[in-house]
Amino acid sequence: MLIRFTKMQGAGNDFVMLDETQQRLNLTPGQYRFLADRHFGVGADQILSVRPSPGDGVDFEYVIHNADGGEVEQCGNGARCFLRFVREQGLTDKDVVRVRTLAGVIEPRMQPDGRVTVDMGAPIFELARVPFDATGLQPETVHSWQKWPLALEGRAQAAPVFVAVLSMGNPHAVQLVDDVENAPVLQTGPLIENHVRFPRRVNAGFMQVMSRSRIALRVYERGAGETLACGSGACAAVVAGIRLGLLDARVDVLTHGGTLTIEWQGGLDAAPSPVLMTGPATTVFEAAIEVPDHL
Repeated sequence: MLIRFTKMQGAGNDFVMLDETQQRLNLTPGQYRFLADRHFGVGADQILSVRPSPGDGVDFEYVIHNADGGEVEQCGNGARCFLRFVREQGLTDKDVVRVRTLAGVIEPRMQPDGRVTVDMGAPIFELARVPFDATGLQPETVHSWQKWPLALEGRAQAAPVFVAVLSMGNPHAVQLVDDVENAPVLQTGPLIENHVRFPRRVNAGFMQVMSRSRIALRVYERGAGETLACGSGACAAVVAGIRLGLLDARVDVLTHGGTLTIEWQGGLDAAPSPVLMTGPATTVFEAAIEVPDHL
């Protein structure tokens, strides 16, 4: 099967974009894995599919598959690329679109400087909705919020890691580190991602606070491994930092792929408010690839 695609990236988080507005491709998990494979396929952190509006008040459906072939709820960097893609492909001329994901409706907005702002929705703190099983755990309270201890498999003699737990439509566990470049992302990231207390697995964030308006971040993403940037992970890290009393309402997030700007007016006592993420979205190339029928 010959498939046309567009390769895009947002702060180094790279994607294969598929236009399914006219016809579903009906790809299997194995075929998504093939497209994401950096040796035998195109190479990408996620495969993003554009589908027709599923109902009134929504412009498109946005379907996300990780490099392991599994469908996931949210991808913030991908949402920025989504808007640039549908505009460049002539699927819309709007500066703002409403897009349905598994996590709900989001609204990417084109800015005059070419960057894209995405309303990522309000963060979710109820542990059952993340989901996270805190049974029998004693949290550490910081600024009236909680960090939860995780004992990591294979590290029985090591102290537990303490993580802030929340959802941005997908689950995140954020820990504070003194030096993000030397943090054990590749060693402990997979252990956190697959921890039994996260029944749907989790994105593991490693955050270094540089000032009240600036952090450095690395994320070991669920189903993709460490990526150059993670949009929802940047949102989760900033929200966690604000609730822990460490950050102000507007924060620049330094990732290996570039800088994202995150804004959140929420707090401990505030009504739920959306997280806004602004960053780049770039088209790399367009091409076609023959995808094996039986994978």
